[in-house]
Amino acid sequence: MNQAELILLLVKIWGGVGACVALGFLTFGIDRLDEDARGAYVFRLLIIPGVLLIWPLVLWRWYVLAGGKDLWARRYQPRRNSHRVFALIMPVLIVGIIAVGWSVRQTWPVDVAPVQLSEPGQ
Repeated sequence: MNQAELILLLVKIWGGVGACVALGFLTFGIDRLDEDARGAYVFRLLIIPGVLLIWPLVLWRWYVLAGGKDLWARRYQPRRNSHRVFALIMPVLIVGIIAVGWSVRQTWPVDVAPVQLSEPGQ
């Protein structure tokens, strides 16, 4: 089995599990979690591709919300503890990237003569 076949097999497995999760979640789970989704069958068709791709997150959220373990009040509190760190790191990284770009500039080799690709006037 080469790499392409292995990748294709993994994509098929991911999609198959995602299809099973989508089938179960969209037929049984969504009605219990969101009362606004009751009777909204076109909406369910629209979210099938998303559920196919992010099925681990859908399973986790389904487990948390169905079990009553969701801390809804904390969901609306912004997490700004790391903003200060990133505000200091990002300018340093940007200056570093620019400095590396200037220092690694390519120069044309001196011993190579230019070659004319077409005759003048054409």
